[in-house]
Amino acid sequence: MIVVAEDHDDIRYVLKRSLERAGHRVVAAADGRTALAAIREHQPDLVVTDVDMPNMTGLDLCRAIRADDALRHIPIVVASGSLMPGDNLAEDAGASATLLKPFVPAQLLALIARLLPPRVVSESQP
Repeated sequence: MIVVAEDHDDIRYVLKRSLERAGHRVVAAADGRTALAAIREHQPDLVVTDVDMPNMTGLDLCRAIRADDALRHIPIVVASGSLMPGDNLAEDAGASATLLKPFVPAQLLALIARLLPPRVVSESQP
C-alpha cells in the first residue's frame, strides 16, 4: 500500500490512478496532517508526498515519519515543484528520494520499483 499526500486535486487523482493501474493499493490525502494519520493507521509500504501542503508540509511529514519508531523504516518519495535540482531539503528531512515536478507517472513508478522490495507472486490454486 502507498499513501499519497498531495493538496492539488488533479495531481492527487493522476498519482492515485497511475499507482492503482500499476497494481498498488493507494490511500490519498489532501494535506500532511491527514496523510500522517493515514500512515499511522495503514502502515504503508511507501509514502509519496508533495512539499507545499496545508496543515503540515511534506518536509514536516518526512520528519514526523522519521521521528516515529513504528514508521521510520517506510521509504518516502518527495515529489515537488518547489525544490530545485541539487536542493538537499528533502534529503535532510529524511526523504528516500526526490522527484521534481513536472514528471510523468512512469518516472514515479520506476522510482517506486527501486525503493520497494519485489513482490512475492503466489501461484494460483486450482
